[in-house]
Amino acid sequence: MSIDALAVRLRAEMTPDQVLTDRQQLRTYECDGLAHYRVVPALVALPHTAAEVAAVVRACAGVGVPFVARGSGTGLSGGALPHAEGVLIVTSQLREVLSLRPADERAVVQPGVINLQVSTVSKEHGYYYAPDPSSQQICSIGGNVAENAGGAHCLKYGFTTNHVTGLEVVTPDGDLVRLGGAAPDTPGYDLLGAFVGSEGTLGVATEVTVRLTRLPETVRTLLAAFHGTDQAGAATSAIIAAGVVPAAIEMMDALSIEAAEAAVHCGYPAGAGAVLIVELDGPSAEVAAQFEEVSRLCDANGAFETRVAADDDERQLIWRGRKSAFAAVGRISPDYIVQDGVIPRTALPEVLRRIDEVASSHGVRVANVFHAGDGNLHPLVLFDAQVAGEEERAETVSGAIIDLCIEYGGSITGEHGVGVEKAHYMPRMFTDTDLDTMQLVRCAFDPGGLANPGKIFPTPRLCGERPGRRTGPHPLQESGVAEIF
Repeated sequence: MSIDALAVRLRAEMTPDQVLTDRQQLRTYECDGLAHYRVVPALVALPHTAAEVAAVVRACAGVGVPFVARGSGTGLSGGALPHAEGVLIVTSQLREVLSLRPADERAVVQPGVINLQVSTVSKEHGYYYAPDPSSQQICSIGGNVAENAGGAHCLKYGFTTNHVTGLEVVTPDGDLVRLGGAAPDTPGYDLLGAFVGSEGTLGVATEVTVRLTRLPETVRTLLAAFHGTDQAGAATSAIIAAGVVPAAIEMMDALSIEAAEAAVHCGYPAGAGAVLIVELDGPSAEVAAQFEEVSRLCDANGAFETRVAADDDERQLIWRGRKSAFAAVGRISPDYIVQDGVIPRTALPEVLRRIDEVASSHGVRVANVFHAGDGNLHPLVLFDAQVAGEEERAETVSGAIIDLCIEYGGSITGEHGVGVEKAHYMPRMFTDTDLDTMQLVRCAFDPGGLANPGKIFPTPRLCGERPGRRTGPHPLQESGVAEIF
């Protein structure tokens, strides 16, 4: 079936204005937040209901057309990059909060609901939604589920996977199924855990049950300025080693501070080579004791100025610089690569020094702004695409940073996902056997390989193939996981 014929079928299933085929309209969706990669989809579908999502997927499955799910398009790994011969299923119209149950500490939302909206509707009941990516004002819950999004407060509260208890999912053959529920855990295979963070390769979420968190009694936010990242990194390790687990510990270096000041005038201390934003929350007595300890440890590790937010307005001002940092870098560089890797927090000073050495040796600037508390780095590699050779040097430095993360026992991604950007790095972190096992799980959900093809795996295996290094059944096949659906 041609795309034109598929468009006719989908317009009959939905309405004409929910199916886009005009190239100018399609170009609106040619990339996600990672603008390096651009692909114009063959067709865009804009379903309004879960049933319509299922109808689109069934139509694709029936004729072997690949499909990609997309929420708000804020992803930073090319996870929602369209397929040139496929259908892009945009879930942003599914944006209803279906139920709010404070007594159960649960909310049920559609995938197009914006992250911050969950906290907004829960606040009057004394609750909020803890995962808070920096893009929380525009990113959608469905995208958060696909990428297992984190955020500044994941140090204490965990990632999306720790706050999702149930899903309604359209499988790659177009069936609507439920994984998990309102209860904290369900028996059997952890299909919910497999789906969260699968980057759209196992199906499309159409309903999400999330865990609500009680608003803390007290929140205190501290900004500590240091002369360099060595001292700020040492302070971070000292705080955690002392048994204090803040809600957040964020670090910004001099270059990222410069960008934030130019963009939002956050007023961070002059001359700072690095700042830490430390946020503590919980019972008042506990926060008071922890605050004294954090202040002492920052001073002991070289903080030359410490500020404490006196009220919510000052707290928001402190956070404004950090939350705007990625976009703010555009003030000091026409182009940049957003990297995402993880290292042990105790290695922060050494790794940051090595990043600076690698960048200097290639004539490239790197701005560092990241989740210091759990070692989730976000180096921003700056370049000017109009200058010959700069983009290539930036890509070299970006790759070297990922190699550093692996060298120090970390990960190639903390929260942005693998997508298309990091698929070729997967063999550096995982063995062939690891990758085979992952792909067998994918094939259990999607034997046709139609759901978000070309993502995560550098050389996707056809689901009919058997891993060539084995003579007997794979352990997952013996356990029946490959026949779940």
